Formats: sequence, structure tokens, C-alpha cells
Amino acid sequence: MNPIIEIGDHPGMRVAVYPGSFDPVTNGHLDIIHRAAKVFDKLIVAVLNNTSKNPLFSVEERTELLWQATRDLPNVEIDSFRDLLINYMKQKNAHLIVRGLRAVSDFEYELQLASTNRKLCEDIETFFMTSTPKYSYLSSSIVKEIARFHGPVADLVPPEVERALRGKYGSGSS
Repeated sequence: MNPIIEIGDHPGMRVAVYPGSFDPVTNGHLDIIHRAAKVFDKLIVAVLNNTSKNPLFSVEERTELLWQATRDLPNVEIDSFRDLLINYMKQKNAHLIVRGLRAVSDFEYELQLASTNRKLCEDIETFFMTSTPKYSYLSSSIVKEIARFHGPVADLVPPEVERALRGKYGSGSS
């Protein structure tokens, strides 16, 4: 039996998980989400609750911002997890992981993750999606740094994230 054909909530449904911290979600993330939503029957965007990091936004805030930014995509579900990704995948009966690649420098780290996940569970496959060139430089860290110094982020994040960043850092208007 081919696990890609018989997975998810219904036989034949292709369920993929796009995991990440999304602190905050950027237009680069949304590009991957929109493109992956066209490929898979159901895409679960899973916000990682990494207790070893000190995120700007809480898991609840990140989940809400993602929901607001993707509410027009009927086959996208927003969720969060704090366990191993493989355990989360099993819980969701999903076998496909979506990962975005911005640059060649991302590939080594992502290959290591994909290989580790595959070692932990042979039924898991990772699909790499390359970033659209206009977002290849974009990261949540860059967005937070610009916003922290009250720089313009409107072209980098959805409007709800821009408002949330202004709320965290102040408007910076003089």
C-alpha cells in the first residue's frame, strides 16, 4: 500500500504538515502555504511551541495571526504542537512534511532534519519548496529587527502581523 495514497482523514486524502515557529508569519511563509495548499488536499500549518526559545509572540498569538492570514484557504488548518514532529505527524495521521528553502544555506540544515525524521519514521516524506525569489531573503528574524526599530514591514508581512508588530514595538511615529 502506498502511504501517500492512503493517509489522512479519508482514504486517498493527501495531508501535509508545514511546521515552524512562525514568529511572526511572513509573506514568504504565506507564499509556501498558498502554493502547498494547491498541491495537497489538506495542509496543517503547525506552530511549534519550543520552550527553549523566547518568542516575541505567544503560541496563541502566532496561531491566531496565521489563522487570520489564511482564513481564505479552505483546506488549510492551523494548529500547534510541543512534541517531536514525528509524534505530531502520527497523531494527525499525516506522512508528508512541507519545508521551505530560501537559499542554498538552508538546504544543509533542512536535509539533516529530513534525514532525522526519516530515520525516526520511514513512512515520513519531506517535500522541499523553494522560496519565490522575491522572498528569498526574508525571515521572521529580519522582520522583527526592522519592526523593532520602527522600519517599514508592510511589504514583508500580512496587515494583521504588521498591526501586531506595531502593538509589540509601538508605532514609532513621531
